[in-house]
Amino acid sequence: MPITLPETLPAYDILSREGVMVMSERRAARQDIRPLRIGLLNLMPKKIQTETQFARLIGATPLQIDFHLIRMTEHETRNTTAEHMAAFYRPFAAVRNERFDGLIITGAPIEHLPYEEASYWDELQQVFAWTQTHVHSTFAVCWGGMAWLYHFHAIPKHMLATKAFGCFRHSNLAPASPYLRGFSDDLLIPVSRWTELRQPEVEAVPGLATLLASPEVGPCLIEDAAHRGLVILNHLEYDSGTIKEEYDRDIAAGRAIAVPVNYYPDDDPARLPTNRWRSHAHLLYGNWINEIYQSTPYDFTQIGR
Repeated sequence: MPITLPETLPAYDILSREGVMVMSERRAARQDIRPLRIGLLNLMPKKIQTETQFARLIGATPLQIDFHLIRMTEHETRNTTAEHMAAFYRPFAAVRNERFDGLIITGAPIEHLPYEEASYWDELQQVFAWTQTHVHSTFAVCWGGMAWLYHFHAIPKHMLATKAFGCFRHSNLAPASPYLRGFSDDLLIPVSRWTELRQPEVEAVPGLATLLASPEVGPCLIEDAAHRGLVILNHLEYDSGTIKEEYDRDIAAGRAIAVPVNYYPDDDPARLPTNRWRSHAHLLYGNWINEIYQSTPYDFTQIGR
């Protein structure tokens, strides 16, 4: 939560430059409080696991969150029961006239396909356009983030020779960013993908800012301020055992897969993994929610305008 200070107090500018949450008395006096409407467009096959991971993170702030689960209109999942989908999810077609303070777009296990070959690509492009008129801030994750940057900026994804899989050290490139309040200078982040974005191609787009990056797996957290978007290519939302589940699944299926990097103690799959990213996950999503709270209009009809 922010601290309210007079704008003329020297500490106001100093703390603002350091990334501390500071609000002017004038702005605080105008604020009303209401629940934040946050949508989750869930493209992952394991819907329940994914919705729980994100709900855990965005529900950890003192603010009241009104959480909405959204699915693609025509796409039918094979990994979650129809009863669950009917009870808790609404298709995009049913919410496209509504407005949201925030929207999370998840990844999807279709990295090998060109974007245009995804069965719901046309509708997803409609979602991206809709965020510019009906959503205050969008957080796009992994494949969803790559698709966002491809749609708005034509940044291509590139196939990797081997899967980027495990926990990789990332550098904090923008300590004063409001999204990185409380972050260490470096941190471990789970990674699980067959594709990458290349930093020079991100840097070639005016207005994009890389906030977190790894020398091994490239850019991770990218701010797209012009489109009120935040993109993360890796998985701070993962549970302690999510990578283990993926590894065990591939081993059981007889697929060639390397032991996840820097994930198991002593790289021994017989030992239980240790979670070393949970605190930064809560920081990042808490900071995102706080930024929405600070800037979203109280009047829903003004969102996106």
